[in-house]
Amino acid sequence: MILITEFMNQNAVENLKKKYEVNYDKSLADHQEKIPGLMKNVKAIIVRNRTQITEELLKNSTELLCIGRLGVGLDNIDLEACKKHNITVYPATGANTNSVVEYVLTTALVLLRGSYNRFDEMVSGKWPREKSSGNEISGKTLGLVGFGEIAQKTSELAINYNMKVIAYDPFLNKTDPAWNNVKNVSLEELLKTADVISIHTPLNQSTHHLINSKNLIYLKPSAIIINAARGGIIDDQALSDHLRENKIKGAALDVFEKEPMDEKSGSFFKGLTNLILTPHIAGVTEESNEKVSDMIALKVDQHLSSI
Repeated sequence: MILITEFMNQNAVENLKKKYEVNYDKSLADHQEKIPGLMKNVKAIIVRNRTQITEELLKNSTELLCIGRLGVGLDNIDLEACKKHNITVYPATGANTNSVVEYVLTTALVLLRGSYNRFDEMVSGKWPREKSSGNEISGKTLGLVGFGEIAQKTSELAINYNMKVIAYDPFLNKTDPAWNNVKNVSLEELLKTADVISIHTPLNQSTHHLINSKNLIYLKPSAIIINAARGGIIDDQALSDHLRENKIKGAALDVFEKEPMDEKSGSFFKGLTNLILTPHIAGVTEESNEKVSDMIALKVDQHLSSI
């Protein structure tokens, strides 16, 4: 039995059904209390980022052999518990890279240009030409907080836009060839220097609120910041305060500490016109969903077939 708790490309689901009994219910992420009761005879579970794989769930999933993650972030999966119970975790490494890279650069272009939120003014007969002129991305400095695969691909495309690229990553060896065209800097220098800041770190104890009220003050008034990595790396309330006071030019958030947002967490952002909010879809396009789903279906099949 394979249990799939979040949306997956239908062709990949059908391919799995050719060999296995499959319970595909993408609504389970909204009703996770039902999942423990469905784990009897489940040998593989396939999830995205919302389904919580906990020690409590695993210790009662006696036949579970592997977990397929339709994406790359693993903060919703208790990896220590998986190791303890000898359960293999398969992320879809590299399958949604292009999607995230394009999201980051597209969003940066939109925020810098500042011309795309004038609908109400335009249809009311105003002609806000001067204040809509905005900025070019060419010649600007991109600062990448974290310099793993997706950030490295982002830097390559940014260089093609004639951007300068700097990055902060204390875990990437200083002799790694990835640094050849990118300047290795401290977090403080990055925040003070970059025109566009993009977050690319995992969420853990050391990165929770890595960007906060104490270091947001380093950003230039003309800077923009984008988080398509994990909610909680930026302190959302501190960021909204900076945006509300026009201390920075703009921001885009695809991830949030609470997903979906509720009325309380969403209240931070009400009334802001220099902010783009999207529902954790930077890595989700039709193309990436197909690649991610096919990759995980194959990895789960290979694991179960080898037993």
